[in-house]
Amino acid sequence: MEEASDRTDVCEKPPPQNWILQHPVYQQMKDLEVGDSAQVHAAFLVYMDLTEVRRWTEVSCVKIPDLQAVLLEVREKEGGPVQTVLPLPSHQTLSHRSIRHVLDRGFPMLLCAVASDSTLVYQRMTDGLVTPDPPVGPFEDVGRRKHRKRRQQR
Repeated sequence: MEEASDRTDVCEKPPPQNWILQHPVYQQMKDLEVGDSAQVHAAFLVYMDLTEVRRWTEVSCVKIPDLQAVLLEVREKEGGPVQTVLPLPSHQTLSHRSIRHVLDRGFPMLLCAVASDSTLVYQRMTDGLVTPDPPVGPFEDVGRRKHRKRRQQR
């Protein structure tokens, strides 16, 4: 049996210290010249999450000059509808006019707040009111619980 210390494994080279700055998609985002490096960084983190973690397809970067922002246009599944993702550093504010500008593009929109620790929080934005899904959790309707107790006591 071969000892682990005797093996000569091929070691992978560690990524360069500033690998994000050298990534081709990050360079593409910078070339859009939105002027806000924090927004570009947030857009790149969202891009990496969508492509590497969630495996969404057809992700492209679009500059929105009025907002000075990078939007991502993505498809959750191949052949699925295009969605717009607006990455937003959590310290940045967004006006109603800005939201309206993005919603007027006609695609479903996700707003992704990016915290300083790289936490991502996605919110679906819509034009109008949407009926939410029922809450999920380990609770039941109180009326059902009382009815069940009465049935068990019989």
